[in-house]
Amino acid sequence: MADIVSVYMNTPPVARTVATAVFLCSVGVYTGMLSIEPFIFHYLMLYKFPPDIYRLVTSFLVTSPNLGVLFDTYFIFTYLSQLETVSKFQKKEDLIWYLMFVTTIIVPLNALFTEGYLLLQALLIALCYTATQDQRGQNAHFYIITIPAQLMPYCMLLVQLLFPNGWANIKIGLTGLVAAHLHDFLSRIYPEFGNGPNLIPTPGFISWIMTTPRIRNTVYGQSSAPPTSGGRSGPLPDSWRSKGPGRRLG
Repeated sequence: MADIVSVYMNTPPVARTVATAVFLCSVGVYTGMLSIEPFIFHYLMLYKFPPDIYRLVTSFLVTSPNLGVLFDTYFIFTYLSQLETVSKFQKKEDLIWYLMFVTTIIVPLNALFTEGYLLLQALLIALCYTATQDQRGQNAHFYIITIPAQLMPYCMLLVQLLFPNGWANIKIGLTGLVAAHLHDFLSRIYPEFGNGPNLIPTPGFISWIMTTPRIRNTVYGQSSAPPTSGGRSGPLPDSWRSKGPGRRLG
């Protein structure tokens, strides 16, 4: 059991947190332990008082039913892990900003064109598209076939036709494709080929939150940094702490 916990805690933290939330919420909904109502999004719910702002997050936490609980959770974890460990998103704040950006695009697109109320499929396609952009020229395994890596998001869209409400899921997935492509254009394609700046840099307040004085970013998470020298730490005066190790009396 300790080994399982150790392996779990050593996985990339953002991918681990999101995938765990998706799995637990989906299991809770499909087993009847949780009501699906708080996970359903409709833009009219934002006009209530108070507005149901939490639905902007919870609508991305429920998978497809049955085997979708396992497969969707697996793909979410896989693609988020790839993004979290590649050079493009070495800083956790960059990945968090990416998630905020694409979900902010996905929500209004679905409100306008699909009326989708569970939006995880769109986020999954967005993650797949972004992760495979750095894998051009490589092959990937899609179930039992091997395809060029950059075709993965399109294959994931087409396979939705095999499931109930397939066309509706494809339309939802397309909004994720649009959001991911827009992020790629504004942050990479335009700066590289248009000789312009990154139009959607990570906001400073996210970097500030992620780089508090006692926290240090590492590859697989964060660790507490020791206090800097020069400032008093602890209840004892500096003159006491500078006299070497203490000795027990008696």
